Amino acid sequence: MLEKARAVFWNQGYAATSLDDLVAATGLNRPSLYAAFGDKRAMYLAALGRTRDEALASLRRGLSADRPLRDVIASILERANEVYQAGDLAQRGCFVTGTAITQSVEDPEVRAIAAGFIDATEALYRARFEKDADQLAPGVRPAAAAAMITATMHTLSVRARTGAAREALKRVADAALEMLFPP
Repeated sequence: MLEKARAVFWNQGYAATSLDDLVAATGLNRPSLYAAFGDKRAMYLAALGRTRDEALASLRRGLSADRPLRDVIASILERANEVYQAGDLAQRGCFVTGTAITQSVEDPEVRAIAAGFIDATEALYRARFEKDADQLAPGVRPAAAAAMITATMHTLSVRARTGAAREALKRVADAALEMLFPP
């Protein structure tokens, strides 16, 4: 049920999603939705938390690959673009970037989850870049590389959500790789 609800939030955003939309997507009636999740906000927070946890677990797995750092990062960027371009209505980008960022303005809990996700993502990249700093381009510091690749992931998500073609997303990913790694 949460996956179905997440799809609605992902397509429409939190504010534009009504309880009727969630009822239609999940097949549950209102009393059952309330019993299972509480209110709409609780359902959204559950979807957001699950997405954060899944994304961070996936990134940990990707970064733990025993391959050259450039290959690891290229694989992560490629996989992110695949996820960001998926969607039943249109390309949806990242769930957190696409939904939590707008909701963060008025909801401190959502803001904390989104900020924590960004910080955790950057920390995971930084740890891997510190481990393999000798594989980065001369003069590129691990902390700067982590900030840049995290920002690259966000721009890929935004560009995908706005309809960028696969080739355009690949150009952005390739530019990041070019900046981070020696030729």
